[in-house]
Amino acid sequence: MEKIFDSHAHYDDEQFDEDREQLLKEMKENGVGAILNMSSDYASVQKTVDLVENHDFIYGAVGIHPEHADEYNEEVEKELLEILKGEKFVAVGEVGLDYYWESNPPKEVQKKTLRAQYEIAKTLGIPIILHDREAHEDVLSMAKEYKEVTSVFHSYSGSVEMAREIVKMGGYLGISGVVTFKNARKLPDVVAEIPLERLLIETDAPYMAPVPYRGKRNRSDYLHGVAEKIAEIKNMTKEEVLLATEKNMRKLFNI
Repeated sequence: MEKIFDSHAHYDDEQFDEDREQLLKEMKENGVGAILNMSSDYASVQKTVDLVENHDFIYGAVGIHPEHADEYNEEVEKELLEILKGEKFVAVGEVGLDYYWESNPPKEVQKKTLRAQYEIAKTLGIPIILHDREAHEDVLSMAKEYKEVTSVFHSYSGSVEMAREIVKMGGYLGISGVVTFKNARKLPDVVAEIPLERLLIETDAPYMAPVPYRGKRNRSDYLHGVAEKIAEIKNMTKEEVLLATEKNMRKLFNI
């Protein structure tokens, strides 16, 4: 049976505090081959480190999310650099720009923090995982500026045209449970258009569970539904999708 490779999850989230170990054990038994766990704010960096050290199939990405961009400073940068030299830490993430919430740090602060973390990815020669909410133009512009860094657009929500530009510069798109939603308009078109070699599947667990689990706590073994939907759009088998996305993740993150 083909393995599920989840390219974006947050198992450090408090929603998993009650049953985390049991859940991770179950998922391994249910064919989950690898999970890339993301830190978001500073507090979750150490939690991600602990998860990676304690589970052979969990890999790590660390970075400061745009909602917490004002937590970024020289000390944090040194710490991130040190952690990312570890063998199982394979990307800078989750970082990016989020212009949706007015309570977020100012745009200039977000951009400065994103640029600093692109510099880390460039220095270490590793990919970067991007959060992009209501900020397509600015995120794309910075990704183009750092063409030598492979940019992964997590839970992709942009247009087909933007997806083409990302692929042209060597980037990847993370496809989440949103693709299974009835009201998903652009994403199925993007999946149809973009080569499978440039797609990753992701949960963003505990968020964005696919149909029929929509509204529930998400988990990596639910990605069977995302793979099925991609297979349906691309007229292939679920097994082919799982195999291709595993290959993409192994190649991109060197795991």
